[in-house]
Amino acid sequence: MSTDAIVMLKDDHARMRKLFREFQQAGPRAKETKNRIVSRILEELTVHTYLENEVMYPEVRRLVPDLEEDVLESYEEHHVADVLCMELSTMDADDDRFEAKTTVLIESVGHHMTEEENDWFPKVREALGRKELQDMGARMEQLRPKAPRKPYQPSALKKAIDALVQ
Repeated sequence: MSTDAIVMLKDDHARMRKLFREFQQAGPRAKETKNRIVSRILEELTVHTYLENEVMYPEVRRLVPDLEEDVLESYEEHHVADVLCMELSTMDADDDRFEAKTTVLIESVGHHMTEEENDWFPKVREALGRKELQDMGARMEQLRPKAPRKPYQPSALKKAIDALVQ
């Protein structure tokens, strides 16, 4: 298995895209299946964004100042995904907005992944050497088992969201 950070992140993207397709193909009556798939999406996204936020983005920002704006945009895209993940973590397929919220998450994250793969990753690969990418990947691999598996849910925010959902 490669420890190249970009290869690892692309592997994460492939797993998420597979889950996105499973959700979209599940059909309108497959509520239990959709609940299970969304739980897996939330876990994959939580781990993935944690690794990017803790290792990849700060390192690229430090080592490749020309990509600062790209990194800042990525942080904001992660923030939007985090909010959707937090909200989805309090819902299930019986909620009126579950399907719509999941669709928005899939579209937003899909756009982010495509942008990273087609634009950002090539710039990072060009700017950094193989060793730097492997070192980043090794750090990400070390952090992966310790990464949070569920969206961050402060209790006050959860109570406010629960009150709105009911």
